[in-house]
Amino acid sequence: MGLTVFALKGGLLRTSPRLEYFWGALGVNPKAALASLLTQKKPEDVSLRVDLLPLNEDVLSQIEALKSADKAVALSTRDYPELATALAAQLGIALSEAKGETRPQSWNVRALLKAIRPHQWVKNILLLLPLLAAHRFDSGSLLLALLGIVAFSAAASSIYVVNDLVDLEADRLHPKKCKRPFASGTVPLTVGMLTGLVLVSVALGVGAYLGPKFLAITLLYVFVSVAYSMRLKRMRWVDIILLASLYSVRVVAGAAAAGVAVSGAMLFFIFPVFLTLGAVKRLTELTLATNDERLPGRGYGRPDRGKLLNFAVVSMISALLIFFIYSQSAQAMALYPDRWFLWLAILPLAAWLFRMVRLGYYGKQDYDPIVFALSDKRGIGLILITLSLMFYAAGLWAQWFGF
Repeated sequence: MGLTVFALKGGLLRTSPRLEYFWGALGVNPKAALASLLTQKKPEDVSLRVDLLPLNEDVLSQIEALKSADKAVALSTRDYPELATALAAQLGIALSEAKGETRPQSWNVRALLKAIRPHQWVKNILLLLPLLAAHRFDSGSLLLALLGIVAFSAAASSIYVVNDLVDLEADRLHPKKCKRPFASGTVPLTVGMLTGLVLVSVALGVGAYLGPKFLAITLLYVFVSVAYSMRLKRMRWVDIILLASLYSVRVVAGAAAAGVAVSGAMLFFIFPVFLTLGAVKRLTELTLATNDERLPGRGYGRPDRGKLLNFAVVSMISALLIFFIYSQSAQAMALYPDRWFLWLAILPLAAWLFRMVRLGYYGKQDYDPIVFALSDKRGIGLILITLSLMFYAAGLWAQWFGF
C-alpha cells in the first residue's frame, strides 16, 4: 500500500511558514526575524499557533478521503518539522522525510483589493481641511491637494498591508478580521509584500513631485505608521495619541501639498478632536469584543471602557473649549467678521462629537470612526451645518450667493 505525503508550503498550508515566522518575529526581535528569513529556520522565542494557520481545503478533503479508504497519509518534515509534527498530530496522520506533494494555490485581484482597503482612502479627505480653513478654493490648489490625497492613499494602503502581515495571528483570533486576505490565506504573503513595496514607491514618487516638504511629511507618516503597526499600538494610551497624530499629519500634509499655511490654532483644535475619535475607535472594538480579556495585539480589555469613555469626553470638551477660545482671537476676528455665527457653530459640532462618542460606546459604528463619520448621514448633516455656519461667519455665502 503506497504512502501519500503532502508538503507544508504549497501543500497543506495556504501560507508560507518562512514568512509567517518572519512577520511573527519582526515586532519582537527584528534581528531574529531577518535571520529566519535568510536561513529558513524557526526564530528563537517565536512560535506559531498551528491551530490558526490557514489550511488548503482541497488537500484536507483529499486527506480525509485517503484516511476513509484506509490508505497511508503523511506530512513532510523536510521544512519546519515542528509545524509538521503539530499539524500531523492535529489531523491524525503520520510523518515522513519525503518531499511531499504540492497543489497550485490561486488568488484573485479582488481579494488583494480588499487587503489594501480602498474604502479607507476617504480618510484622506482631511488633506482638504487647510484649504477650507484658508478659504482657498482655486483649481490649482485643489489639484495639488488631490495629488497629495493620491500619495497618502497609496502610503496608507501600504501600511494596511504591513499591519495585516504583522497582525496575522491576532487577526486570526478576531471574529471578523480572521477573514482578511492574508490571515485567511486567500492572498499569498509574497504578493502582499510586493504590493506594499509598489504602493509605498508610488506614495514617495508623488510626494517627491509635490516637493521636499510634502515628501518629508509622507516619510514621517510612513515611519510612524510602521512603528505603530510593529509595536506602539500595543501600548495603552500611546496608541490613541499616535492615532490622533497620524490624523493630524494628514492635515499638515494637505497644507504642504497646496502651499497653504496651517495655523497653530487649527492644529490645537483638531488634535483633541482626533484624540476623541481615537478613543472612540478603541471603545468600539471593546464593546464588540466577546470577552473581558485584552484584545489580541492591543493593550485594552472590556473593563477599560469606562476609562476610555472619560478620555473621549475630556478630549471632546477640550476641543470645544479651544474652538471657543480661538473665536476670540485676532485671527478669527479677521477671518470671521460675523463671529456670533462662529459661536453658533459650536452647537452642531458638539452634537456631532457627542454622537460619535455615544455610538462608539454602544458599538454602533464602524471600527474606524473617520470612515464611519463620512458615511453616517446624520453625522454628515451636523458637519455640513457646522461648515455652513462657519462659511456664513466668514462672509463666504454673501460673496458667493449675495446673502
